[in-house]
Amino acid sequence: MNKRIGKQTAALGEPPVIAQTASIVGVKEGEGPLAQYFDEILTDDKWGEKSWEKAESKLQKETALKALSKAGLSPEDIHYALAGDLINQCVGAHYGMRDLGVPFLGLYGACSTMTESLSIGSMLIAGGCADNVLCVTSSHFCTAEKQFRYPLEYGGQRTPAAQWTVTGSGAAILSKNGDGPKITHVTTGKIVDMGITDLSNMGAAMAPAAIDTLTAHFIDTGRRPDYYDLILTGDLGVVGSDILQELMLDDGYDIRELHNDCGKMIFDIEKQDVHAGGSGCGCCGSVFCGCIYEEMKKGTYEKVLLMATGALMNPMTVEQGETIPCIAHAVAIER
Repeated sequence: MNKRIGKQTAALGEPPVIAQTASIVGVKEGEGPLAQYFDEILTDDKWGEKSWEKAESKLQKETALKALSKAGLSPEDIHYALAGDLINQCVGAHYGMRDLGVPFLGLYGACSTMTESLSIGSMLIAGGCADNVLCVTSSHFCTAEKQFRYPLEYGGQRTPAAQWTVTGSGAAILSKNGDGPKITHVTTGKIVDMGITDLSNMGAAMAPAAIDTLTAHFIDTGRRPDYYDLILTGDLGVVGSDILQELMLDDGYDIRELHNDCGKMIFDIEKQDVHAGGSGCGCCGSVFCGCIYEEMKKGTYEKVLLMATGALMNPMTVEQGETIPCIAHAVAIER
């Protein structure tokens, strides 16, 4: 039987299995240290399409189809598709998923969307509402730059704290039965806003939300950090990761030897000129659905706490002088 524990966590009595994953990334991501884990690396970030937005929708569709193929499933086997991205009104997901003919729930959690989809998908299965759920996210450097920062042609100087939006997509298939790592706990985040207004410092804006959710997970479950082999955040990058580790230590939780961040892993930060690391829905999506899932299947990690963070602003709120509200969702994944 499923049960709610503490204020923010659900313990899933019949944990769903992560039956299969797939990941496709862009050119720059394929030049990074995780290249061997991705199912496909593009040679052209437009992927033959007429716009960056069309390319991102294609990323979602092809990554979803690849995950289905690897799992030996068809779209007809999927009871729900949960997908999201960063483009206005999540059109990357809407156009990417429209040909699959699957019952669809569009999600927007900014860069936290991968763990949001895994959270909701897990609860749908554990609650008896589905046997198979498809969770997909994507981001694209060029679509994100156009929407949130500057026209690509502008060529503005990036600040040291800025992060590089990942061009990539990750898809995970959750199933009621089967082999593979299981999602045992879901800790849903609260919106946290510490007054940050700098769009070029997402790590500092999102770190407080990560601290809030991570602390809630430990309090709700009674677990300590060393219960996990890896505590993986979505895309705090270098700046946000340092803040997270330092402030968690102040609260009595030493995660320094257990923590890593998808935004630090996907690029070679010293050689690839990405400043503070990677970001975007596709960052956590491609790193987890590529590297981490494969390493869990090998037994490198037995217990992983995956927590993606998202900044919930848009260009209009920034122009109106608003601060940046953020959120983080966590799922405990165990072999």
